[in-house]
Amino acid sequence: MNSVESNKAYGSKPFKRSRSHFTDRVTADGRDGWPVEAGRYRLVVSRACPWASRALVSRRLLGLERALSLAVADPVQDDRSWRFTLDPGGRDPVLGIRFLGEAYEAREPGFPGGVSVPALVDVPSGRLVTNDYQQLTLDLATEWTALHREGAPDLYPRPLREEIDRVMDEVYGDVNNGVYRAGFATTQEEYEAACTGVFRRLEALAERLAGQRYLVGDTITEADIRLFTTLVRFDAVYHGHFKCNLWKLAENEVLWAYARDLYQTPGFGDTVDFDHIKRHYYQVHEGINPTRVVPLGPDLSGWTAPHGRERLGGRPFGDGTPPGPVPAGEEVAPAGRPPARAAERDRAARSARAV
Repeated sequence: MNSVESNKAYGSKPFKRSRSHFTDRVTADGRDGWPVEAGRYRLVVSRACPWASRALVSRRLLGLERALSLAVADPVQDDRSWRFTLDPGGRDPVLGIRFLGEAYEAREPGFPGGVSVPALVDVPSGRLVTNDYQQLTLDLATEWTALHREGAPDLYPRPLREEIDRVMDEVYGDVNNGVYRAGFATTQEEYEAACTGVFRRLEALAERLAGQRYLVGDTITEADIRLFTTLVRFDAVYHGHFKCNLWKLAENEVLWAYARDLYQTPGFGDTVDFDHIKRHYYQVHEGINPTRVVPLGPDLSGWTAPHGRERLGGRPFGDGTPPGPVPAGEEVAPAGRPPARAAERDRAARSARAV
């Protein structure tokens, strides 16, 4: 997601997502000049952005928090790009910059394109390495294995890659990018085609997931991560703001349970900030929402309700284990999380009294 895309209206042109300009890869053998190395790179994200959220989930599941540091940008960027106004003094404490665009400028002075997240920045030089959101998470899963935590899941298992790639292509075209094509449509025909495609694919995915817990195989894979980051934003922003309103996610029994299952899996929901999501979409997309008013809803409490998909079996982490607690300083603020359910509040209160 980039600042140019997010802030400007599209006139009479159909929405077309720009391709990543910087496609260097950080690999085990360093063939692009960027070898995998603990502590060398900084992952810059916005918790509002679905493409950046993929990297957040992958990093947590694989246990790369110590090896790959994290910078979280303000969800409301300006024309100068993503801002580090959430940090003391308005500067990223590691890179020392106020705007992500400074890392782009260090890489290619005068770069005319948009400044997007996720972005991987080389800490010693302050230069952007890559903004290729499609390849980044695949590389985290396959090239960074020497730095994975013990018990990390295989998110891109080789025997299933052909099927995973096919599913991800379908999800990207119709769902991940489809909601944007509907939201930024400037003609009725363009909107109806995109919106229809979104729900046609969602219905096909619901049929697929009715009898299996995950999209491919019996464990979580990259395909689930990529679908989740759109589903978790669906009712909060895509249903109303992007006019994808044939039905809500919460009205589809299968997809709603699937999304809750993932949300409640360590590494997924603990990276989601609904406050950042809502403020970004409703305050930045002025061409769609010129008043910049952020709605109060939807009710988030359902995200922690039982989902019942354990009955389908499956092994979330395969032969591995769940990730550990969220590192200190990376927790999502209470404003961005669903309210605690009564039973959870009672358990927390009892635990506190016991201590």
